[in-house]
Amino acid sequence: MIESWMAYGRCADESPDVFFPSDGRGVEEAKSICRQCLVQEDCLAYALGHRIKYGVWGGRSERQRRRILRQAAA
Repeated sequence: MIESWMAYGRCADESPDVFFPSDGRGVEEAKSICRQCLVQEDCLAYALGHRIKYGVWGGRSERQRRRILRQAAA
């Protein structure tokens, strides 16, 4: 299901591969796109709420999202 905010994401015009990088440089590239996005908060909330494990969502890496979830659980 596509959420209504997804159509407004900066990622809509990018290859999905950009947001599923295999190295740190790729993560930084994806995050730089996210920093300019109007729906970054919605995207992050979606990824956290759905426990999405892979990729850059809402300008946060996989590791950063795990940290957010651990802190929220504590």
